[in-house]
Amino acid sequence: MKEKELKISFNAPLNDLDTETQTYGCRQNNPDICGNNGMPDICAFVCEDGICRKPSRAWKRQYQKLKG
Repeated sequence: MKEKELKISFNAPLNDLDTETQTYGCRQNNPDICGNNGMPDICAFVCEDGICRKPSRAWKRQYQKLKG
């Protein structure tokens, strides 16, 4: 997948693969400064399925807001 396709706005509607603990693509405002950027099996940019398995701490609250 292309990196551009995996950069998703924090406020974008939920994807079917989004949960409180993971996001499809990267929802960081600046992925370049994310401490998990490029980490195998964690970062959406290096995982084959495009899933970020360690989103920001604010994501759980944002997920509930978008789900609501």
